[in-house]
Amino acid sequence: MQIKPYLPLLILGSFLLLAFGLSNIKRLKAPAFRVFVTTSKAKDHIKMMAAAFPALKKMAEENNFEIDLSDDTSLINDANLARYQVFIPLQQAPFDMSGAQQMAVQRFIEQGKGWVGIHAGGLTGNFFKGADKPYWQWFQDFMGGIVYSPHPPFQKGMLVIEDQNHPVTKGLPAQFEVSDEWYEFDKSPRPNVHVLATADESSYTQRKPMGDHPIIWVNEHFHRMVYIGIGHDPYLWDDVNYNMLVRNAILWAAMPKDKN
Repeated sequence: MQIKPYLPLLILGSFLLLAFGLSNIKRLKAPAFRVFVTTSKAKDHIKMMAAAFPALKKMAEENNFEIDLSDDTSLINDANLARYQVFIPLQQAPFDMSGAQQMAVQRFIEQGKGWVGIHAGGLTGNFFKGADKPYWQWFQDFMGGIVYSPHPPFQKGMLVIEDQNHPVTKGLPAQFEVSDEWYEFDKSPRPNVHVLATADESSYTQRKPMGDHPIIWVNEHFHRMVYIGIGHDPYLWDDVNYNMLVRNAILWAAMPKDKN
């Protein structure tokens, strides 16, 4: 039997197409949800935010969600946020948003959508606000009623996981060392939030010791809220534990209301 000259090429092409399809089936799968990350223009956080971009993009690809990152605060509006299930202020302090942008975020959260605040994304305090706009008291309550106070110098310290069964901290070691600014607050938010992790104040030098020093928590009065206080060091994105923490937080924040 004579083999037609194009038949081997046809077989090879079919094989390559099948191989391509199998290897890219995960990539071609529709994303499970969408995440919007807003970043600040603060110079002291530029390196951390720059390191976050490739890390978060890789995280999204590996966990089948879509992520958009921008430092354009005009995108913090009802119409744009409606496209997403999770909002992440990555170093984007609330006082750097306009009143209209703050209200858009508040409505997003009150609709039951996810919020993952990282480091400066959770700053509170009347002394931050501009004279031309009212203080966002709702956000202070959302954060557990605490007010940020100036942090100690950047240094190594120990993070202690208090609740290893929560989806956000599940799989993390009982404690691990990170370098950070170790944000301090006027009081512990514990009476108003569920604490996931604390700062071990015996492992570094505080500016003003808190004693009980929560650094990662969820506010169970809201559907999917988690605040991660650590997040100054760009090398955190090379840390397996920190990446697991952020990934877990995003996946948990995106869960529908009827899921635990």
